[in-house]
Amino acid sequence: MKGLLIILGVLTGILSGEYKANTLSVAEQDSILGVQVTGRYRLESENEESLFRHSSVADWYIIDTMRHTRKPLGEGKVRDAVMSPNGRYVAFAKDNNLYIHKLDFGTEVAVTKDENTEIINGIADWLYEEEFATTALFAWSPDSKMLAFVRLDETEVPTFSWDVYSDTQYPKAESLRYPKAGCQNAKASVCVYDVATKGIQRLQVTGDGLQDMYIPRLRWTDENTLLVLRVNRDQTKMEILSCNAKSTVVHPLYAEESKKYFVDYSLFDEWQWLSDGRFIVLSEKDGWRRAYSYSSQGVEQKALTPEGMDVTALYAVNEKTQTLYYQAAPKPSTRQIYALNLKKGEISQLTKDEGMWSARFNNEATKAVFCYQSFESPNTYYLGKVESGKWKVERALEDNAEVKAAWQANGLPEPEMLQINGLEAMLLRSPITDNPSPLIVMHYSGPASQRVLNRWRKRFEYALVEAGYAVLIVDTRGGDCKGRAWRNATYMNLGQKEAEDLIMAANEMAKRDDIDGEHMAIMGWSYGGYQTLYTMSQKNHPFKCGVAIAPVTDWRLYDSAYTERYMRRPQVNIGGYESASLLNKAADLSGSVLIIHGTGDDNVHVQHTMQYIDALVKADKQFEMQLYPDDNHFLRKGNNAKHMHEKILRFLNTNL
Repeated sequence: MKGLLIILGVLTGILSGEYKANTLSVAEQDSILGVQVTGRYRLESENEESLFRHSSVADWYIIDTMRHTRKPLGEGKVRDAVMSPNGRYVAFAKDNNLYIHKLDFGTEVAVTKDENTEIINGIADWLYEEEFATTALFAWSPDSKMLAFVRLDETEVPTFSWDVYSDTQYPKAESLRYPKAGCQNAKASVCVYDVATKGIQRLQVTGDGLQDMYIPRLRWTDENTLLVLRVNRDQTKMEILSCNAKSTVVHPLYAEESKKYFVDYSLFDEWQWLSDGRFIVLSEKDGWRRAYSYSSQGVEQKALTPEGMDVTALYAVNEKTQTLYYQAAPKPSTRQIYALNLKKGEISQLTKDEGMWSARFNNEATKAVFCYQSFESPNTYYLGKVESGKWKVERALEDNAEVKAAWQANGLPEPEMLQINGLEAMLLRSPITDNPSPLIVMHYSGPASQRVLNRWRKRFEYALVEAGYAVLIVDTRGGDCKGRAWRNATYMNLGQKEAEDLIMAANEMAKRDDIDGEHMAIMGWSYGGYQTLYTMSQKNHPFKCGVAIAPVTDWRLYDSAYTERYMRRPQVNIGGYESASLLNKAADLSGSVLIIHGTGDDNVHVQHTMQYIDALVKADKQFEMQLYPDDNHFLRKGNNAKHMHEKILRFLNTNL
């Protein structure tokens, strides 16, 4: 038991951020690769305060390396400070407005002056930050003469509020603009600010009646050309608009639309642009994520990578040797790095060891920092030269040997990789017992997600193994890196197929001699919490108990961008929403359940749990519940993570 508590403490520290394996920062990689980061000036921040998942405000400072001075940027805490390419300006945001600091003169000018707090200039609202993985919605032109930005009008977005209970005699109300499925989103537009004239022009990117749309990315390709990524509300169509920032003339460069599935906007982040205007697209339009070459006018030339394997990243192009470097998944659980000769079409695999390989290249794509990890190996970094079809290691930069040795001292097992009727899975089980082990099925099950990966990931499942349980981690239909049809297997009808897969996997495991099929549990967080409760509402499930952490319980209560990406709007898919709702299934729940939620969760609101337990009470169903006051979706506040994991262990021990 003492060993278990030590491991639980270490794992809790990892989850809360207290323990961190040594890794190379982006700045360190830039230095190693010889990338020019700054000129005379550089930026640094301190006293950072987190806002939501990615955003934060901080005290930013300008460091003059010539005069050896350090001066504050803006007044008080600001966010998203970005230096211009010529090193003469810094753009940043404060109170929903954009500002530019002129380094030559030490002065600041307001780019926008909106006093309406519902107008957001150049930064993401909650929805864009959470579902489009961005905080800064502004971009400098290559010559530093213009600053393009997205303007969001939240006036019609409904407000969600919750109470803050701690340390006050009366609860304090917090609120944010949170568009739920089918409700009004923020209205987006694109503006360009001229640094010299201080004028702002609005680009006409909202034509064709597309007021209800998303603009999650801006990208300059030259001094005058701004690319705008436009995605329709249902996320079934994405367009790349080429905009002349001076004349404001807009024309379409690329469009992709699907009648059957959603279109993945995030692949735009991987596109590569060549000096002659040609570009390389990553798209899954033909059933797999593949690279395609396009002319400067947006005409498709040919497919570059083969079918049958999802490309997961496009890293760089060496134009001198006409070589594209990319990452792909030869097996769903692994990642390897490849070199493609654009002239000959020949592909070479640069990395060999089984596991997860990633890379970061210098500007010329002649050198790269390669990172490798696997079940047995924490992050290991190598610096190497890359030539057409070859990679030569110059030296190892970091091997994290101490981290590896400290973990191996625990003597815990590595996963056994499995395929269960087409599902990817891995089993963790202590080798020191001959008796059948009770089984915990851990999963996420959300669309385009993966948990079964050959990577260094040491978390709560190992504490469960130390406590005597076997742990099965499984990816259901709808997961990633098995082609587009597999990714979209649950489209418009979340919950049912994933439940079928989880039940099937558990029943198959129960046939093994080393698994106690009479004592099995299921556990998940967020979408995994939703899927746990959905699965335990099926008549034929084999689980004695389940743990649902921060579960969605009705998709009409969750945010618009995520939900509608996979379900479209409730107005056009009412049957799908009704079928997916746990509120309609409370009477069917069987087995013991523990529901855990933070009352300050800005992502999956505690409203989900409250409506669900109301339905359980009406159905005369007993349950256990653990609330964490004022904590968010990740439950890392104070002692909460440790307390939660001990609570889960006690619940499992009691019910299994």
